[in-house]
Amino acid sequence: MHSYRSDIGMLRDRNFALLLAARTISTLGTSFAPVALAFGVLALPGATASTLSIVLTAEALPMVVFILVGGVIADRLPRHRVMMAGEAFNAVAFSCLSAMMLTGWTPLPALVVAAAFSGVSVAVLFPALTGIIPDVVPAERLQTANALLGLGANISRVSGLVLSGFTVVLLGAGWALAVSAAMFATAGVLVAALRLIPAERQEGGGHSVLADLRDGWREFVSRQWLWVVVAQFSVLVMAVQAAHGVLGPLVAKEQLGGAPAWAAVLAGEAVGMLGGVFVTLRLRPRRPILFATILTLPTALPYLLLGLEAPLWAVVAGAVAMGVCFDIFGVLWNTTMQREIPPESLSRVSSYDALGSLMFGPLGLLLAGPAAILVGPRHALLGCAAIVLLASLAALLSPGVRGLRAPEPTEGSAMVEATGH
Repeated sequence: MHSYRSDIGMLRDRNFALLLAARTISTLGTSFAPVALAFGVLALPGATASTLSIVLTAEALPMVVFILVGGVIADRLPRHRVMMAGEAFNAVAFSCLSAMMLTGWTPLPALVVAAAFSGVSVAVLFPALTGIIPDVVPAERLQTANALLGLGANISRVSGLVLSGFTVVLLGAGWALAVSAAMFATAGVLVAALRLIPAERQEGGGHSVLADLRDGWREFVSRQWLWVVVAQFSVLVMAVQAAHGVLGPLVAKEQLGGAPAWAAVLAGEAVGMLGGVFVTLRLRPRRPILFATILTLPTALPYLLLGLEAPLWAVVAGAVAMGVCFDIFGVLWNTTMQREIPPESLSRVSSYDALGSLMFGPLGLLLAGPAAILVGPRHALLGCAAIVLLASLAALLSPGVRGLRAPEPTEGSAMVEATGH
């Protein structure tokens, strides 16, 4: 039996409460960044959609380049220390971006360097975050932990995205970026307070980085469900990056009212993700990857509606549906990985997951600006919707995706879920 009371009871665990607080505050900082950075760059003298593409590509490319190294580091070193470093890098990057926007000294090369430093921080942070959750909570509580972390993150997204639009309008992009930097620094301090049992952390030993990467690769390719969905997301994320990073803000600026309108769309997505959390706290599908992959089909809705010139309220509603689907997918995906992958390889496998999923993201950002010029942003958004649908349908053809089953709950795990202990 599952109950919301037992779920909330996990907050009595000091380490989990600290991790939840850190992740929630870090996400609050991240929520300010997309609106502030996009509209801050677009407001620069002479800036175009291509200028925004270059800056966002500079941020996304280091994620791809350094993500595998981040996975090796997170499997070798205490993961909370690695997370501290990632949050610190992000605080420095956004402090620099804020200072440039506030002083008016915004040469493109400097913006590119600061954005790239932020990308490195994500490459360091992401594999450690995925791997640390089984270090903090027992196996039978993984889905609940992932859902609660999602709840905190989604509350931050809702509040952050709404506040960021007003902050950009009232105070400017520079101050919104400064808020992001302060949030990242606070999250790093909270992560530093985690106390994990040393035996739970794997040491790297005498293996080389290449040997560690080969071991992680073998774990990755041995599971069809894993590499098929990652391949799906490599294409899907390319379309999402182009639409969310460049094409959506461009349409919002030209035809929907600017930063507040796009902040409303992003907030709608965050509200949907918030609702998705309460579904995942109760949801236990027998075929979690099949169920999660089916839910990627409706994520094309906001791009389709933007491309068809739907009113803002309809686009926001489509973003809500997108958020619900992406949140359920994320919780089921992370929980399945944490259950199926050996703990000593989890961060490396998650880095291959991130690499594959993000590898074409910079390409989407880079092509979005020229596509908006050649065919118009609305037609380009329709193309993004088509890519999302085709990639999702292709993934459903995989026997591994359709066949993977969740483990049967044991009597002991059921008791833990029911009592919260």
